[in-house]
Amino acid sequence: MSRYRHRTLEACIADISAQFPAVLVTGPRQVGKTTLLRHIAGKGRRYVSLDDPTLRELATADPRLFLERFPPPLLIDEIQYAPGLLPYLKLRIDARREPGAFWLTGSQQFQMMKGVTETLAGRVAVINLLGFSQRERLGQRWNVEPFLPEATAVARRGTLAIKGERALYAAIWTGGFPALVTGEAADRDVFFSSYLQTYLQRDVRDLAQVGSIETFTRFVRACAARTAQLLNLSDLARDVDVSVPTAKSWLSVWWQAVRCFSCSPITPASPSGW
Repeated sequence: MSRYRHRTLEACIADISAQFPAVLVTGPRQVGKTTLLRHIAGKGRRYVSLDDPTLRELATADPRLFLERFPPPLLIDEIQYAPGLLPYLKLRIDARREPGAFWLTGSQQFQMMKGVTETLAGRVAVINLLGFSQRERLGQRWNVEPFLPEATAVARRGTLAIKGERALYAAIWTGGFPALVTGEAADRDVFFSSYLQTYLQRDVRDLAQVGSIETFTRFVRACAARTAQLLNLSDLARDVDVSVPTAKSWLSVWWQAVRCFSCSPITPASPSGW
């Protein structure tokens, strides 16, 4: 198992947790949300994953009993699987107002964020976690002071730059997903191809009401082929053989997905086959 790598947000989460009853760490799948929170949680915080079908059923069917069985301080992983739990979290928070009582994680930002912001408004701090930054991937000092555009500060930052063109492009090509940076996933192309298919099947398809995954995949490739060009929805729709309103709807959804792929320390990494 890879050695834990410290994340820049560790101190931020600790500070915010002292102010808000709930903290939600959201972001793409497999960027280390659960690993980060479990590392800084300490022994006193219970951990529950709603990936467990039994616990998910309990949280969905009887949220009140779920919270009685797992009192705070509590870390609930993949909260998007039990949206009906949110109103009961609100009642529990309002009854006691304990800072840091609930830590939550969620990967499906589209479906989850509306419910969280409406139900837990003023009670939850939302933090977005992406892949490793350059400092994080190199294991360098990560709790740094704010950057000022002064000569000494610029020179100091220059020592952190990637040396050599080959190393620079290797970092861009690999991206910042922890599994790739640590070598846990040895084949970069297989990782991104599998990640893309999982994202399409589990997240994008339901939201965009996509009837054909194959057509949507062609749409993704067509979007990638138009990188750095002016957007022409009619041209894009014609190439994919969908209507202009459909292309506009899918583009809005896929833009959110592209943000989730932006886990490179320098620039978004392109999944294989784009």
